[in-house]
Amino acid sequence: MTIDMSQQMNDPLRVFIIHGPNLNLLGSRDPEQYGTLTLSKVNTAIRKMARELNLETRIIQTNHEGRIIDLLHRRRKWADAFIINPGAFTHYSYAIRDAIDAIHPPVVEVHLSNIYEREDFRKISVIKDVCIAQFYGKKVDSYLEALEYVASHLTSNP
Repeated sequence: MTIDMSQQMNDPLRVFIIHGPNLNLLGSRDPEQYGTLTLSKVNTAIRKMARELNLETRIIQTNHEGRIIDLLHRRRKWADAFIINPGAFTHYSYAIRDAIDAIHPPVVEVHLSNIYEREDFRKISVIKDVCIAQFYGKKVDSYLEALEYVASHLTSNP
């Protein structure tokens, strides 16, 4: 059996996106910080950009720390990269940090708001150092910039 290498090179890269706690409330929760788009509309924008970049995406939202860890563990063999908005877990979840550090696909951290211009406790990201990049403060565009970064990173670091 021969493998068509040109087909393999055209296969989309796979990005698994995890939305953390309270992101299911987008559109109604503090629109000044998080924007007015619902999570469904954020996901639509992500999928559109992903198609343009030839990325296959899977997107999940969960309010549970253990579920985020399970997703990182289980999907590490499927995903070429992860994009994660860990919500409030950003500031204290060493368990999520350890899960990111333990897997091999690169992980990009995303926040809709500018965590560095908010309350003091939000200025700390315990996962930042185990991620390859961090995008924040641009609402839905934080995710879109992260997708562009991932696409560039994966194609330049096969």
